[in-house]
Amino acid sequence: MTITKEKLQELEKKCNQIRCEVLTMLNRASSGHTGGSLSCIELVVALYYEVMRHNPKVPDWPEKDRFHLSKGHAAPTWYAVLADCGYFSKEELKNLRCLGSILQGHPDMTRTPGVEMTSGSLGQGLSIAAGMALAGKLDRRDSRVYVLLGDGELQEGQIWEAAMSAGHYKLDKLCALIDCNKLQIDGKVAEIINIEPLKEKWRAFNWEVFEVDGHNLEEIIEACNKAGKVKGKPAVIIARTVKGKGVCFMEHVVDFHGVAPTDEECIRALEELQKKG
Repeated sequence: MTITKEKLQELEKKCNQIRCEVLTMLNRASSGHTGGSLSCIELVVALYYEVMRHNPKVPDWPEKDRFHLSKGHAAPTWYAVLADCGYFSKEELKNLRCLGSILQGHPDMTRTPGVEMTSGSLGQGLSIAAGMALAGKLDRRDSRVYVLLGDGELQEGQIWEAAMSAGHYKLDKLCALIDCNKLQIDGKVAEIINIEPLKEKWRAFNWEVFEVDGHNLEEIIEACNKAGKVKGKPAVIIARTVKGKGVCFMEHVVDFHGVAPTDEECIRALEELQKKG
């Protein structure tokens, strides 16, 4: 199904709104991960507003599609989307990383409505998502499972064990999305442990591979729709993104990986985003 121009514009505005909320949350908390939260916004927005079947009023709906944030440090983006969808009040966004808050620094399934599995330790998410997909296959459910991975995270060996397992069990209801922003906490991914060539690696593990501009909503949605038609194997969407996307002085800057914006930086960033509408 082709997305309309009007719908696309609506989603682009939504991404801008989420960016503003993420920056405000991180600034208020004076702690968190800015760069990787901004780089994956289009991916999460595309899933929750256009691709996935879910109902905030019935969060335990058995037939819903499931999402797992393996790169758990990007939790502010997920929280902002969950709140906007109605899983909890937007007032809770003010309490990011506060003691006792339902919005901890990394997703916590025991605290946050809409979160089904805790994450934080990198490398575990694909195993979790594969388990969800295998359970769905055994139960003969039609629901799909989506998991968002970071590119630096692919240096973890468990990712490839899970990839091999998912390919072996032909988990065609599983779709992994990789936020390839080329930077991790210590520097450039390619210089720390090079993960390329990604397409060839995933194909070798019996996955259907798609590659998109990770900030192009139309491309992301089209790839997700194509992934949904793949039979007999899982699918992976390699999304080429920009760390700190949307804020000129944060883009491609590794120092913003795990640092919250100061008051001055937040004001500058919000002014820039507000001009974009």
